[in-house]
Amino acid sequence: MTREELIQQIKAKKSFLCVGLDTDLSKIPAHLLETEDPIFEFNKAIIDATKEFAVAYKPNIAFYERYGVKGWQSLEKTLDYIPKECFTIADAKRGDIGNTSGYYAETFFNTFPFDSVTVAPYMGSDSVKPYLQFKDKWVILLALTSNEGAKDFQFFENKEGKKLFEQVLETSATWGTTENMMYVVGATRAEGIGEVRQVVPDHFFLVPGVGAQGGSLEDVVKYGFNRDCGLLVNSSRGIIYASGGSDFAEKAKIAAQDIQQQMEQLLNAKGFIG
Repeated sequence: MTREELIQQIKAKKSFLCVGLDTDLSKIPAHLLETEDPIFEFNKAIIDATKEFAVAYKPNIAFYERYGVKGWQSLEKTLDYIPKECFTIADAKRGDIGNTSGYYAETFFNTFPFDSVTVAPYMGSDSVKPYLQFKDKWVILLALTSNEGAKDFQFFENKEGKKLFEQVLETSATWGTTENMMYVVGATRAEGIGEVRQVVPDHFFLVPGVGAQGGSLEDVVKYGFNRDCGLLVNSSRGIIYASGGSDFAEKAKIAAQDIQQQMEQLLNAKGFIG
């Protein structure tokens, strides 16, 4: 998917919502466990309920590969079922180098034709550039995360006072372009989103942490919005587990619509739509 196609989807749906498909068999409704493929049946119902409001879907690969072949089959069916106009993200957080990196890229861009894949930048350009060789595909690079352990390394300052995450942003921005690289920026560090935006003003951000993890949608827009919106805000648990009962899809639809309506108001306020 191209950047322009993504922007047009945001305008058409008046939304920058990404639904995270972190499908856990221990959390889905019990009646689905009796089906041949419970993971896919759950995902199918969630997609049907939310596709009107979501511009992107993000399966977390760990929730699928843990089940071996069956999990990969569920992932493949899920990817095939996602509407073609929606941006797809393989949340794999790969980060190796050389042929290994190239094969990971082939896995998530050819074998499983996702639009994008999340990648860790710690090993430098060797771990990222193989993904950038694919036309209309995206690397989503971990930049500033909101987990507790982020403090261990990401805020380390060099002699000039530059934080490590800032260095990652400045350097990685030279590897790709605003047409094939995004950044993961956690929503629970709202002012941090503003710091990242200062370094990379034109890139898209994938922002987890809104809703169940305590991040504020208003703050994300305040600090991260750019002229093209520049945001994909992910919600996983708050939507897909809005109910643990047989009405799970109905409740997911209500939750997704609620977020989309908030987004529409914010997009209107910014003059992006309307």
